[in-house]
Amino acid sequence: MDLVDGLKAFVATAQTGSFTAAAEQLGISNRLTSKYVGELEARLGVRLFQRTTRKVGLTAAGEDLIARAPALIDDLDDMLAEVTEGTRGYAGVIRISAPVTFGEIYVNGMLGRFAARHPDLVIDLRLSDSFSDLASEGIDLAFRIGRTEMLSVKSRKLGAFRGIVAANAHYLAEQGRPDMPRDLADHACIVDTNRRHPTRWTFGGADGEETVKVSGRFMVNSARAACELAAQGQGIVFAPRFALCDAVADGRLVPLLEAYTGEESPVSAVYLEGRTLPRKVRALIDFAQEDIRQANIL
Repeated sequence: MDLVDGLKAFVATAQTGSFTAAAEQLGISNRLTSKYVGELEARLGVRLFQRTTRKVGLTAAGEDLIARAPALIDDLDDMLAEVTEGTRGYAGVIRISAPVTFGEIYVNGMLGRFAARHPDLVIDLRLSDSFSDLASEGIDLAFRIGRTEMLSVKSRKLGAFRGIVAANAHYLAEQGRPDMPRDLADHACIVDTNRRHPTRWTFGGADGEETVKVSGRFMVNSARAACELAAQGQGIVFAPRFALCDAVADGRLVPLLEAYTGEESPVSAVYLEGRTLPRKVRALIDFAQEDIRQANIL
């Protein structure tokens, strides 16, 4: 058995909690994953996992090894990458998580531009509006909108966006145009439940900050869906610029309250605390920061 294969099988199993999930992550068979871990245990002379019919759990020895093995593998991958990246670019797999709307509108295109420079790189993009557990799901990097308070992760701010208020021209013709934030309380507002405070919309203006409580018939957990409903004339939407830009550009939505600024939310790259960040992941973060600036979507 190759020691590196054994360590990779062990780390994947520890992170996912099962040989089956680890095999899917590594792209090998369940049987081979279990074999690699068993051979590693035999080589070390210790049990690394307590096995049950449903799940595997780490022993004390396994806990000691998982604290160091991921960094060792990352260092090895880094060393091998340095030898080849000068001529071929980065290689291997990067597992990435991103919110659904932001991922569909921006992240997948950005990753395509990054991958074009590195033909041996494999991108595994997982879109979810729930915060992924980076360790258990084997995620190398997550793009997140809003502030994160998890102590187990580190983050690098890539930029920030302010929400924009908009509505369809037909809706405005029928219901009138709000002149100030407090007017929104009398309108049908489309609520994006992914926001930290879905029904409280905050704005900054010449007289300071103002928060208004809104309501409406539609509540959705997608900024893109909220924008589409607004474009159909169902009400007023408060969404990030990246979700609104196409509908505003083609005239389906009209920006409102332009004398006021929406509440700012950061866009960050998030990764696990305490792990050596692989060079390819660091390169992706650098690329994303510059790409977001040039794309001018925030």
